Amino acid sequence: MPQRLDNRLVIGISSRTLFDLEDSHRRFEEEGVEAYSAFQIRHENDVLKPGVAFPLVRKLLRLNQGRDEPLVEVILLSRNSADTGLRVFNSIEHHELGITRAAFTNGESPWRYIGPFGADLFLSAHGEDVGAALQAGCAAATLVPAAAEANDSDQIRIAFDGDAVLFSDEAERIFREKGLDAFRESEKSAARRALSGGPFRNFLSALHRIQQAFPAESSPIRTALVTARDAPAHERVIRTLREWEIRIDEALFLGGMDKTAFLQAFGADIFFDDQRAHVERANGKVATGHVPHGIANEGGGASGQGSA
Repeated sequence: MPQRLDNRLVIGISSRTLFDLEDSHRRFEEEGVEAYSAFQIRHENDVLKPGVAFPLVRKLLRLNQGRDEPLVEVILLSRNSADTGLRVFNSIEHHELGITRAAFTNGESPWRYIGPFGADLFLSAHGEDVGAALQAGCAAATLVPAAAEANDSDQIRIAFDGDAVLFSDEAERIFREKGLDAFRESEKSAARRALSGGPFRNFLSALHRIQQAFPAESSPIRTALVTARDAPAHERVIRTLREWEIRIDEALFLGGMDKTAFLQAFGADIFFDDQRAHVERANGKVATGHVPHGIANEGGGASGQGSA
């Protein structure tokens, strides 16, 4: 019987986010695919340095240690060819990452394999691939290759923005179209009506499923909602999570304050946000994924406190 990945948290990841391939990528952009391929083959036994998502992937895969049935499956979804991908797999083996499945698409977008693999999350440096994955219904984010401050804790700490990430952008649209006062009044009047789910709802649910396998006080995963909302717009968020029966360990309602210092204090291994300004401020301090979803990514709109 063919093996299935049911009941596992499945993460699809590109080679440029797992490893530092920026020198190789510049060679590709400046000299073309043939020069890139020749370079990768010539250096296929040279171990690649960790990339922006490497610490998160390593922590996630550690959850499988000592278990008969893995909790996490990480799959390489790469635009490399099988030839150039050999260097990536050699580096995976060197770092003992436990990644065995891959799709090498030789220049084409690999997003179409997200569904067959059953991925819960896709991380890539290619915005086009991320957008296609979101359209296909998979949580996805663009990671800008950059060094982030290391979090030495063994616990996996994942932070999320609210609107247009965990939740739909319905409230954010009111803020951008009608302003802050209208947004607050709307959220106060709708406090007992749950928000619709956003692109990362199912990923949060998958994390919650793993958390339930451990005592709450010793869970290897800790989650946080880090949002620009404040009172009275907080109540609808709390009631929504309660209705979904999903635990969020920490909730920070910042009222428009910069999120970066709070993400550092939380010790986030990764943070997901739909607004580029928040991503750019946090990037370099915390590994940050841009979620190109919702009104904030349609151009225009107000900026400021809002519901982000």
